[in-house]
Amino acid sequence: MTTLTLRNKRIALLCSISFLNLAISALAGEMKDVDATSTKQNKIEIKDFAFNPQIITVKSGEKITWINRDEEPHTIVSVEKQFKKSSALDTDQEFTITVGPPGTYTYYCSVHPKMTGSIVVEK
Repeated sequence: MTTLTLRNKRIALLCSISFLNLAISALAGEMKDVDATSTKQNKIEIKDFAFNPQIITVKSGEKITWINRDEEPHTIVSVEKQFKKSSALDTDQEFTITVGPPGTYTYYCSVHPKMTGSIVVEK
């Protein structure tokens, strides 16, 4: 009888360990998902006299960062003044905004007005 009880205890212990491993794996997966969402980066690269991507879709309240990869200075200016304009960005300088209410925000470079882009803001 003692052997059976000891065997049952071992089985229960192994089941508990397996359950804990599954639970830890599930929690780690959830934590990765949370981290990926919270660190989502909306980047727009300025290169070869173009905004890339030219159109970006984000949620209201998210941040967007432009980074200048050209050797020439560039600016980011909202056509309808939906966000504050940037100063001239030299190579590798960044400019970040937090978007407001839903809508389409069009912008351009005041130094090179043919450079344009759009931000589509959703709820």
